[in-house]
Amino acid sequence: MEEIKLFCPATIANVSCGFDVLGLCLEQPGDEMIIRKSKTPGIQITKIVGQDLPLETEKNVAGVAGLALLNDLKELKAGFEIEIYKKIKPGSGIGSSAASAAGAVFGINQLLDEPFSAKELIPFAMQGELLASGALHADNVAPALLGGFTLVRSYDPLDVIKLPVPEQLIGTVIHPQLEVKTADARSVLKHSVSLKNAITQWGNLAGLISALYTSDYELLARCLHDEIVEPLRSVLIPGFNEVKATALKNGALGSGISGSGPSIFALSKDEATANQIAAAMAEVYRKFEVAYDIHVSKINRDGIKIL
Repeated sequence: MEEIKLFCPATIANVSCGFDVLGLCLEQPGDEMIIRKSKTPGIQITKIVGQDLPLETEKNVAGVAGLALLNDLKELKAGFEIEIYKKIKPGSGIGSSAASAAGAVFGINQLLDEPFSAKELIPFAMQGELLASGALHADNVAPALLGGFTLVRSYDPLDVIKLPVPEQLIGTVIHPQLEVKTADARSVLKHSVSLKNAITQWGNLAGLISALYTSDYELLARCLHDEIVEPLRSVLIPGFNEVKATALKNGALGSGISGSGPSIFALSKDEATANQIAAAMAEVYRKFEVAYDIHVSKINRDGIKIL
């Protein structure tokens, strides 16, 4: 195989109570990437359509992630060209950088006859996230590569667990056209939390994991609460409190900030409710006169797909 075309899905990180450790993969939206072998060693980003992003390999998350993979295979003198068709807007909070970084390492790995497992690709993709946000986090790239829900049990050493997905679960995401950079969203966070808040957060995260294994939607709803990060970040997103309240009023199991924002997600247990939530969320931003994109999506159980 000399060339591969990929669908690289959007992801929701944190999922309320799982800051930097929990994420889920969406069926849509997603980027497309074409990766082909080249006679020139290294990686060249030859085309980016849809967004104004750097073509320089060392300044592009796909290039940095791909180079990390190649550098690990020290004896390899392989070369690759990458085309990126961006449909996930940078700064949207639904894993734009993760889609590019994960897509690059997935595609290169395929063209090299898979020297690495999907889990082994996660550290390489994390190097792209480091470039984008200044932090080595895996809560977007892990679900993009593995599909479904993922839990980062540990970062040192890296230990990622794929979790089950309740059959009826569906996501609604609204992206107001306001940019919140991940680095800025991290700057508002505190470096210490109270023991009381930490205990509440641990309980919610543990309960949410149990709910995924048992398909207990009522328990899931009780656990979709962020005691620590959301109160600090929500002030960066105009209309957040109203959108969240509207989602819950219209039947959401829970609602919160997707990643670092400004996107806001809601989870529900059927498509009719998810669409009702989408219409209600949209009405809030129409009143604010803020443009938005909105997506209703099932949970993507497979992650990145070969087209």
